[in-house]
Amino acid sequence: MTTDEAGRDALHARFAPLAGEWSIEAAFPGAPPSDIRGRMTLAWTLGGAFLEQRSSVPHPDAPEGLCLIGPSPDGDAFTQHYFDSRGVARVYAMTFAGGRWTLLRQTPDFTPLAFHQRYVGTLAPDGDTIDGRWETSPDGEAWQLDFGLTYRRAA
Repeated sequence: MTTDEAGRDALHARFAPLAGEWSIEAAFPGAPPSDIRGRMTLAWTLGGAFLEQRSSVPHPDAPEGLCLIGPSPDGDAFTQHYFDSRGVARVYAMTFAGGRWTLLRQTPDFTPLAFHQRYVGTLAPDGDTIDGRWETSPDGEAWQLDFGLTYRRAA
C-alpha cells in the first residue's frame, strides 16, 4: 500500500459516519415550523480523493449546493469548497472529530467577507442524526443564530 493509499483509507474511515443520504430540516428563528424538507448526499468522488456533498431543498429561497471536501495542508483539518445555484462560491475551514462537524469562514475567498459564518453540528451516538446550526458574526467573535439545520439519515 502506498502512502497515498494509506492516507486515502484513513480519510475514508474518518468520514464514514457522514457518508450517505440524509434528509434536511431547517428551522428559522421567529418563523413558524415548516415542513419544507430537502436532501443531502455525501459520497466519494474522483477516485475517492474528495468527498462530494450535494444538497437540494424545494424552496425558492434555498439554493442547491455542491461542495467538495478534501484534506487541508493544516494537519487534521479539511477544506470545504462550497458552490450554489445563486452563483455563490466560498471556502470553509472544516473539522470533523469526536462526532462534531464544524465549518468556519473568517477570511475573504471567491466572494468578499461581509460577515463571518460557522456551522456546528453534532452527530448523535447512533449516527443517524446531525443536529446543527449556522451562525453569523460581524466580527468573528460575537455569534448569533442564523438558522438551525438538522440532518437525518435517509432510510
